[in-house]
Amino acid sequence: MKYFKELLFSTLMIVMIFSCSSDAAAEVEEEEVEEEEVVVVIDDTEFETTDWTDATHSKNADPNFDEIFPDDAVKRLDIVISEDNWNVMLDDMTSTYGTFGSSNSGGPGGGGGLTESDENPVFVPSKIFYEGKEWYKVGVRFKGNSSLQSSWGSGILKLSFKLDFDEFEDDYPQIKNQRFYGFKKLSLKNNYNDKSMLREKVAADVFKNAGLAMSHTAFYTVYVDNGDGPQYFGLYTLVEEVDDTVIDTQFSSDDGNLYKPDGDAASFASGSFDEDEYEKKTNEDEADFTDVSNLLSILHDGSRTTDAATWRTNLEVVFDTDVFLKYLAVNTVIQNWDTYGRMTHNYFLYNDPDTSKLTWIPWDNNEALQTGKQGGSYALNFSGLSSSQWPLIGYLYQDEVYKEKYDTYVEEVINGAFNESTVQALYTKYAALVEEFATTEVNGYTFLNSSSDFQSAVSTLKSHATSRKNAVEAYLN
Repeated sequence: MKYFKELLFSTLMIVMIFSCSSDAAAEVEEEEVEEEEVVVVIDDTEFETTDWTDATHSKNADPNFDEIFPDDAVKRLDIVISEDNWNVMLDDMTSTYGTFGSSNSGGPGGGGGLTESDENPVFVPSKIFYEGKEWYKVGVRFKGNSSLQSSWGSGILKLSFKLDFDEFEDDYPQIKNQRFYGFKKLSLKNNYNDKSMLREKVAADVFKNAGLAMSHTAFYTVYVDNGDGPQYFGLYTLVEEVDDTVIDTQFSSDDGNLYKPDGDAASFASGSFDEDEYEKKTNEDEADFTDVSNLLSILHDGSRTTDAATWRTNLEVVFDTDVFLKYLAVNTVIQNWDTYGRMTHNYFLYNDPDTSKLTWIPWDNNEALQTGKQGGSYALNFSGLSSSQWPLIGYLYQDEVYKEKYDTYVEEVINGAFNESTVQALYTKYAALVEEFATTEVNGYTFLNSSSDFQSAVSTLKSHATSRKNAVEAYLN
């Protein structure tokens, strides 16, 4: 846990965040807690927000999706961070994940593998520039899990960012309720493990075109000035945050419980319930998890095998099975291994106030549109899947009524949202749009070995669309 302590030095305020440090051991008495400090500079408190307008900066403005999430343009964002605060971000990463470029994602202690951390990387204030306008003291931090650690360990500074436009409003009253064309929070995804840099965008388009609640996405070039002028960090995908505008604009109300499950409980296996692993993104102060606990209880009720009709009726009171089956059809047709079924993360559950049902929302699709790792994406009939380990898939697919619905959606997806010619045309369109920005990324800020990597990855995606059409035809026949 990190603690904050403020010190005033004339016009400069320094917030000190303390955590444990073995390096301090020799300098403190034996019984004292060892501490390491991370210093976030809070300065320039007397500035004026001269670029502020209601439409661009105010909380009163509706989200402007056409401006921020176009499908036919590559926009540019500039992030300006003081040299001191940039060093704070780097030092914070080093203390958590080890030395930059060490090819060791196992943290300071070594040993490889992923480091488990309960703390997100530290936020620092920054300036954001877009289309000639400035946004003031915007909270910026690194984000991600395996992609963040792997990029860091490989010595690649093209890291994903989280932006929060009023994160520092307590320190700077001038930016109270600051928004970016109606958006409070946004993610800049670095397209890790995707040499086409199209997967996050195309997968989101397919989910959205299939009629599912889904984050908007768009392509952006990102430049970061941390004291030496703007440095091109590469082509990113800007992603709308689910707990910001997705539930506010794609549902009738944003008052329901929104969960981002992560951990064993996210599998919904029998006996796995753990409130701590159903992270609440809304209503955080309300200790009410009955909606997810009811789903777990009904899912594993004995009526599933003795009275399937009653089981389905009870399940549909608490869980939007229709949305889940449509999601499952899309996810399995396009192939996406890095989510439920292989991994206990990368989805949201929202208790829709209109229906009082938990509704599935996909998230984090940079690993989609390929067979994948960790055993790879499942076949369309889920052969090899453990139903007891992944019951939301296994139990529903074993039910003849739900299987019939799933099969119907599989056919709809391959004829509609993931139609071979439609999606190949989309790849062609987006590849032409981003190629000059993707292939001009620079060493140390790219996952490409050469520009030909990009063209090859796009060709692979087009071939994948054909292979999935053939796989669906074989499955349905």
